[in-house]
Amino acid sequence: MAQVTAVAEAIVPAAPALVLEALADYREARPAILTPAYTEYQVVEGGVGAGTVASWHLHATEKRVREVVADVVVTSDSVVETDRNSSMVTTFTVAAADAGTTVTVTTTWNGAGGVGGFFEKTFAPLGLRRIHGELLANLSSYVAR
Repeated sequence: MAQVTAVAEAIVPAAPALVLEALADYREARPAILTPAYTEYQVVEGGVGAGTVASWHLHATEKRVREVVADVVVTSDSVVETDRNSSMVTTFTVAAADAGTTVTVTTTWNGAGGVGGFFEKTFAPLGLRRIHGELLANLSSYVAR
């Protein structure tokens, strides 16, 4: 098994604290910024900040759907979602930038081996980067309102 990584980045026109607050708000902000790739979203425990547990179905493709149950950890500059059902970890990192905040989303997981693993490592990051890019665009709109 090889580790697979998908990275997306965007400048969000808001202060880092506001962006981090929105990313850590699984009750109101998160459902507002999710894309159609996320379905059956629900907060299981908590809802804001560390200790939150949320679940959703992530539609990487029409046929590839992953059921995620994420445990959330929040630090001074990141929100980390660790999936209970797989090796997938998604980290949203915020850093001050001239035009607001740079948000970097990095998702890693242990991919399949063999030929299937080659295709997963080659194509899955592209799809996930697109999904994360749409989520970051929604985040920009959300914090700008």
